Amino acid sequence: MAKLYYRYGTMNSGKSMDILKIANNYEEQGKKVLIFTSSFDTRHGIGKVTSRVGFQREALLLGDDLLDVVSEQKPNCVIVDEAQFLSEDQVDKLAFIVDNMSIPVMAFGLMTDFQGKLFSGSKRLLELADRIEEVKTICWYCDSKARFNTRFSNGRAVFKGEQIELGGNDKYLPLCRKCYMKEQERSEAEAKSKKEEQPAGSK
Repeated sequence: MAKLYYRYGTMNSGKSMDILKIANNYEEQGKKVLIFTSSFDTRHGIGKVTSRVGFQREALLLGDDLLDVVSEQKPNCVIVDEAQFLSEDQVDKLAFIVDNMSIPVMAFGLMTDFQGKLFSGSKRLLELADRIEEVKTICWYCDSKARFNTRFSNGRAVFKGEQIELGGNDKYLPLCRKCYMKEQERSEAEAKSKKEEQPAGSK
């Protein structure tokens, strides 16, 4: 019985490598796989799934024709990269593929943004997925399990800004809750100190 899988993890957890491995396993058995990705992530070129160890392969861009493409090509499995960027409607279509075409769908992505808030695509996947699995990695600072994608600028963690800002290790590090909270406290303390240092009457 086909299922909708949601596999989430922080950056550096090996999600893209898992996608490439699963696709290879299907294809070694002579089975067809369709890999979709979002047009948001252009770091390695549009329409590509790229692992941090250097492996890469082409992927289809997610669009309004998702159901038509899957219906026409009739794959044995559908894999989705960068699932956090999915719209609710796109997640609903993935569920439709599972329920009405009997094709398993595996969606991989981040659970939360740099502020620890759910992405809309992740939220909908949590609501609809048959199976939810974590792809684990360790905190950049300690040996605890990483849970947060922490954004950095000039070597300091930042907690304000646009939800989507592309980057790799130059901009994001995976942190556990304790280390994330420490960075947040440090950021708040620095902001408070700068405010107190402002001359009276300044804006």
